[in-house]
Amino acid sequence: MDKKICIFNWSGGKDSTLALHYVLQDPSIEIRYLVTTVTEKYNRVSMHGVREALLIAQAESIGIPLYQIRLGEMPDMETYDQSMAFHLNQFRREGITHSIFGDIFLEDLRTYRENKLNEIGLSAIFPLWKKNTRDLINEFLSLTYKTIIVCTQNDLETFCGEVVSSTLINALPPNIDPCGENGEFHTFAFEGPIFQNKIPFTIGEKVFRTYPKPILTDDQADPDQVAASVYGFWYVDLVP
Repeated sequence: MDKKICIFNWSGGKDSTLALHYVLQDPSIEIRYLVTTVTEKYNRVSMHGVREALLIAQAESIGIPLYQIRLGEMPDMETYDQSMAFHLNQFRREGITHSIFGDIFLEDLRTYRENKLNEIGLSAIFPLWKKNTRDLINEFLSLTYKTIIVCTQNDLETFCGEVVSSTLINALPPNIDPCGENGEFHTFAFEGPIFQNKIPFTIGEKVFRTYPKPILTDDQADPDQVAASVYGFWYVDLVP
């Protein structure tokens, strides 16, 4: 059996955790690194806002080497693509053939990832692709994994800082994907079968941060949204 030598794109959240749970049971897959983008200025996982120390603790508990890709704050796409290409070329020179992602159903994102990998000569693997997101979160919980919501869209503040449970998922507004696949919320996984030990933390302050919003035209968004210049997210700080 030919081994697929892989990197695993690790966000630290529940989808990454379940995807990793799957591939660790596949004897044809060898994972060399957990790869995470980290914002240089803050030493936090990009978008999720989790401290680097907790990311390191996760990797040590899983037992797979962590590879950090350090990025500036809010890099433009050209800068991001150049940085990723540099590291992907390094992986290819090390004999890595595949890159694994926890994406579930966003077609544009999958196409973008596959195209960028093809430019380098790598292939993509999507263990969760097209699975029902309610089934996935129920499976995640039934496997005794635990995860806490660390980042939410503005209107989901009450869920920020809550440990995910069946009760919480059932309480989400009906327009919110159970796995937050549209970016509604992000999580930090801290206990379960792939972890040798529970990741300890305490809950710190909750803050609201705003970011520049992409310029949208009238045919891309609701007119009320076109005029908005910023959008925001709630973050809860997890303290090691």
